[in-house]
Amino acid sequence: MATVTLTQVIRRPVDEVFDVVVDAGNFADWNPTIRASRQLNQGEIGEGSRFEWDLRGFGTVVQELREFRRPEQVRIVPHIKQLEGGHRFRLTPRGGETRLDHELEMTPRGVFKLFTPMMKMIGRKNLRDTARALQAHLEG
Repeated sequence: MATVTLTQVIRRPVDEVFDVVVDAGNFADWNPTIRASRQLNQGEIGEGSRFEWDLRGFGTVVQELREFRRPEQVRIVPHIKQLEGGHRFRLTPRGGETRLDHELEMTPRGVFKLFTPMMKMIGRKNLRDTARALQAHLEG
């Protein structure tokens, strides 16, 4: 299993950061690792909400929100045959800022286990790109 972590501080309130992170249907508007995104289910975003992403390097992948605890944590879990894991976001308020701890887990399955050594490198780059873009989107 490849696990990559990153911590950043975003100069925006925790509720605002959380709302952007859970609005996965609009990730393509700001995240360079996602070419297209949309919400699949109707209604309020919460535990079990599903989204579809055209994800760089993987193609179309359904994503689901888990561990949904407003405004402190959420995990975006991909539904893909080649990979298990997900992207966990832990948010901590710091005055008008937010400390955001990212944890990206990627466990290759099947023939993709051969790519395990490369997964950490790919994950690290994607996580850095996502974190930078999220910060620019919220602070820009």
